[in-house]
Amino acid sequence: APITEDAVRDLVIASIAVKYTQSNSVCYALDGQVVGVGAGQQSRVDCVKLAGRKVNMWHQRRNPKVSGLKFKAGTKKVDRTNAKVAYIEDDMTAAERVGWEALFDDVPAMMTSEERSTWQAGLKGVALSSDAFFPFRDNIDTATKYGVGFIVQPGGSVQDEPVTKACN
Repeated sequence: APITEDAVRDLVIASIAVKYTQSNSVCYALDGQVVGVGAGQQSRVDCVKLAGRKVNMWHQRRNPKVSGLKFKAGTKKVDRTNAKVAYIEDDMTAAERVGWEALFDDVPAMMTSEERSTWQAGLKGVALSSDAFFPFRDNIDTATKYGVGFIVQPGGSVQDEPVTKACN
């Protein structure tokens, strides 16, 4: 895809943010904001995965089913935020579920994995910046799972050619 002005902006934002993180870092940006950072991992692909999971959570929180949750009046913001994450992840213990359900007058049905996957598939055009070269194409393959459409990295790896080919 041709690079757009928005993509350039997002790549610059991601590059500035990644400059100030602990080494071995990647940063995802979209719509002029940082949406995921992975820093200090032993492998670059682990950084890509860690930050990618944050991107997925950021995107899922914008799902109409999540943003449309109807909490009881007076529910604190932190409780709403935590409840939305629990709703997205759907891995509550029985005790956690009781507390979660207590936040609603009418307990909503949980999202199906298909609903989450369908929503996630709509995430496109995410920018990714790395503080060092991508040593292998697995980083690129992994990044595409998180909607990445644009990548910037300094290069310098003996694997630059296959990495660039994977990007293209």
